[in-house]
Amino acid sequence: MTVESWIQVWYALPVLLRGLLVNLELLLGLLALGLVVGMAVALVEVYAPRPVAAAAVAYEWFFRGVPELVLLFLFYFGPDQFGVQISAFTAAVLALGFRSSAYQSQIFRGAIQAIPAGQMLAARSLGMGRLRAIWHVVLPQALRLSLAGWSNEFSSVLKDTTLAYGIGVVEVMRQARYLTARNFRLALPAFIAVAFLFLILTYLGNWTIGLVERRLRIPGLEVRR
Repeated sequence: MTVESWIQVWYALPVLLRGLLVNLELLLGLLALGLVVGMAVALVEVYAPRPVAAAAVAYEWFFRGVPELVLLFLFYFGPDQFGVQISAFTAAVLALGFRSSAYQSQIFRGAIQAIPAGQMLAARSLGMGRLRAIWHVVLPQALRLSLAGWSNEFSSVLKDTTLAYGIGVVEVMRQARYLTARNFRLALPAFIAVAFLFLILTYLGNWTIGLVERRLRIPGLEVRR
C-alpha cells in the first residue's frame, strides 16, 4: 500500500460516492418498507386475535431466521421461476425491507406495550373506538419510544445494503471491486475508504436520530440510558 495507491483511490472517490448513493437509495426504500410492514406486524401481534397474531409471529420468525443473502437470492431468482422478472435493486429492497420489518416489529411491539394500559382505557372512556384510540393515542407515543431501538436498526441495515452486491446491484462495494479488479494493489485503500464512508454515515444517522429522540421525548416515558 503506497502513497500512489491512496492518490488513485482519492481520484476514484466520485465513483465510490455514486455507488454509495445507491446504498442510500436502498436504505431509504428498505427502511420505509420495514417501517410500514413492521408497524402492522407489531399491531397485529399486540391487538389481533390469537390465530391472526400467530401468523404475524410466524412471519417475524421466518424473516429473522433466514440469512440476508439467502433472502436476496430468493427474491431475485425466485420470481423468475414463475415468469416474473424484477430488477436486482427491487429484489434487494424487498428482501432487506421485509427482513428489517421483522426486526422493526419487535421494536414497535415493545414500544406499544410500554404505553400504560390506562391510556387506552381513558381513550375508550372518552368515546373513542379501539382503532381510533390506537391511531391517535398509542401509536404517536410508541413511535417516539421506538426511536432508541430504531437507531440500532438503522446502523444494522445501512451496512446490510452492501449485501446487494451479491445479486449485481452496482453499489459502493461493487464500485470498489471494479476498482480493485483493474489494480489489485488498490484493494486495501479502496476498502478502507468504503469503511470510512460507512463510519461517517453511521455516525451522522445515529446523531440525527438521537436529536429527534430528544426533541420528541415524552415526559415520564423517557428511555433510560
